Amino acid sequence: MIPNKLKIGDEIRVIAPSTSLSIMNEESKEVAIKTLENMGFKVTFSKNCEEIDEFSSSSVESRINDLHEAFLDKNVKAILTVIGGYNCNQLLDYIDYEIIKNNPKILCGYSDITALSNAIYKMTGLITYSGPHFSSFGMKKGIEYSKEYFKKCLIAEGEIEINPSSQWSDDQWYLDQENRVFYDNKGFYVINEGAAEGKIIGGNLCTFNLLHGTKFMPDLENTILFIEDDSLSSPETFDRDLQSLIHQPNFNKVKGIILGKFQVNMKMTKEKLYKIIKTKKELNNIPVIADVNFGHTTPQITFPLGGEAKIGATDNTVTIVITEH
Repeated sequence: MIPNKLKIGDEIRVIAPSTSLSIMNEESKEVAIKTLENMGFKVTFSKNCEEIDEFSSSSVESRINDLHEAFLDKNVKAILTVIGGYNCNQLLDYIDYEIIKNNPKILCGYSDITALSNAIYKMTGLITYSGPHFSSFGMKKGIEYSKEYFKKCLIAEGEIEINPSSQWSDDQWYLDQENRVFYDNKGFYVINEGAAEGKIIGGNLCTFNLLHGTKFMPDLENTILFIEDDSLSSPETFDRDLQSLIHQPNFNKVKGIILGKFQVNMKMTKEKLYKIIKTKKELNNIPVIADVNFGHTTPQITFPLGGEAKIGATDNTVTIVITEH
């Protein structure tokens, strides 16, 4: 199921299935609301999104109620998560998937939301989206690329060619909006050459791996994996998490891998990443493309989990096209 595209004037509901809205500072919150309103949307908030406990989250009941209500509300056309965190996989056994199946609409977020998005896709067939949180729109500078691909994926029809941003950042922008650090983007690079078409699955790797061995894990057959990791990880933990994914059923039917841009503090050098990929025999015959704009650096693309993509990778040319979203 592909949810209806957004239109100007549509209502976007903000929910907190992981970390509470209360952790956002007022400036970032106001900027995010204004940015989305300037894009033509109406922003509303779930009843319990500011509830907060000792884990900077809220009760399972509160989060489930907000999720169900957002899908049931006919005025809501898309759902944005506040931010990531650690615990949205607590919700998976409590979700009424029939509510979602009968009221399909856009759900967008990344990081810890990877568990929720992939589980919903597996249990209902509804395409979900890895892309900016509500909090992401609180950024004053360096947001245009993210907004462009959010619109391409969630408003526009037709194929989307993914091109690198001109610059990227990995700073704590919410602490000081005016003094930012931006790097020139050197573009995507190829680790393994090849071409492939397939269904998009993945997101944040260490969160995606929480689904292993559960009924919520999507089938890997005929997929292109979009995976990334953040600064809580390291080259060593990324390596073992990738190995764990390789051990999953039907990994031998994966068609290709797209790797997001790693955070600076993760200290993933190109040499280390090459070694991780090249020493895994299961990856020898599939294309692997790295340094694509998604994950915990900014800006980022929005891409459909359960959608379709085709990729091509040679020494001189990289093509990544989302064909169904």
